[in-house]
Parts: sequence; C-alpha cells; structure tokens
Amino acid sequence: MRNCPQTWKGFSFLAFKDLRPLVKLSLSSGAMMCLEIWYNAVLILLTGNMKNAEVYIDALSICLNINGWEMVIALGFFAAAGVRVANELGRGSSEGAKFSIVVTAVTSFCIGIVLFFVFLLLRERVAYVFTPNPMVAEAVGELSPLLAFSIFLNSLQPVLSGVSVGAGWQSVVAYVNIGCYYLIGIPVGVLLGNFLHLKIKGIWIGMLFGTVVQTIMLITITMKTDWDKQVEIARNRVNKWTIIEENEEPCNSS
Repeated sequence: MRNCPQTWKGFSFLAFKDLRPLVKLSLSSGAMMCLEIWYNAVLILLTGNMKNAEVYIDALSICLNINGWEMVIALGFFAAAGVRVANELGRGSSEGAKFSIVVTAVTSFCIGIVLFFVFLLLRERVAYVFTPNPMVAEAVGELSPLLAFSIFLNSLQPVLSGVSVGAGWQSVVAYVNIGCYYLIGIPVGVLLGNFLHLKIKGIWIGMLFGTVVQTIMLITITMKTDWDKQVEIARNRVNKWTIIEENEEPCNSS
C-alpha cells in the first residue's frame, strides 16, 4: 500500500503559485468566445430599431436558430481541432499538427458546402417549420442567401479558431475578433443597413464581411505559422512542468 503524507499539508498560498498564465489563458479564451456570441446579439439589437421590426426579428430569429443548429457541428470540429493540435504539439509532431488541421478543415468545409446548397434551395420553405405566418416566411426566403453564406463560413472559421486554441493563441484571436467584428463588421453593417437603406440585409452583409475578414486573417496566421517553432514552445512548457514535478518531494511508501 502506498500513501503520500506530503501531498496535503493544509491550505497555503502555494495554491496560487504560477496561476498567472492560467488566468491569462482563461480570460483570453472567455473574451474570444464572448466576442463571437455577442456579435450575433448585436445583429438582433440593430434590427429592432428598423421599420416593420417585428417581422424582421421573427425571420432573423428563425435564421439564427438554423445557424445555431449548424454551429453545433462546427463547434464539434472546433473542439476536435483544438485538442488534436494541442496533442500533436505536445508530442513534438509539427507534421501531425498540420495534418490534423487539414483533415478537420476539409471535413468541416465539405459539410458546410452541402448545407450551403440545402438551405439555399429550401429558402422560405424551411420557415414553415417554425411559423405559419407567410410574411415571416417570405422574409426568411429573402434572407436565405445570407443564411446559406453564414453556414458556409461557419464550416471553416470555427476550425481555425479551434486551431488557435490548441496552439494557445487565444489572446491573439480575441484581438482579431475585436478588430474584425466590432471595428469592421458592425460599422459596415450600420452603414449598409441605415444609410444605404438595405435594412436587415445590409446589417447582415456588413457583419458577414467582418466574419470574412476574420476568416482570412486566421487562414493567414495559420499558414504563416512556423509549426516547428510551436513544437519547441510546447516542449519548453512541458520541460518546465517536469522540472517542477521532479523538485517536489516524492511520496513515501509503506
């Protein structure tokens, strides 16, 4: 039988040792995800100030619900990409990390292409799953090309975000989200919707433009990354924690 009497000596401030990197990573991850979720909420908020807002909000809610269903698939690839990239970097395989990125991105992209054409062809017919109101269904039909394009982007953008999580770039992606979503997407959407009188279509087009810019930036970051260097960074982190564990007192046996 083995016991470890040195494992717990009571509460001490050593419990807070080396917490700064963890807190920084957690805050960056939370900011990255919140900025993306709030982006869709802003779309509804801006739509509420328009004429005939009730019909548009109903139609937009249907579109966002469908988009959310598809996003569940995308979030699966987000998690898979993050875990796989982190594992490959941890075991020192840059080629494995790059291969996992290609596999998850291509698989998710193919699913996105299929769903793109499905919802592009269904148009207003899909709205009758949610409502019998023909005015709302007609509005959904008008928004269906934008919905299809959103689904298409969702097939790739979450995978790239997952890669960023696996590589530990959460803070970088948070800044990218602020710039692309809130400094580009929302202002362009307000310009198209209110000043060029495209209404809800203009707002959604502007916000899609922000997502396109974000996707391009994430693709650029991923392609220009020196993955061999990322392996070295991961190895240094592992070595650091190994040294800390080796310096701890070993468990006594009996």
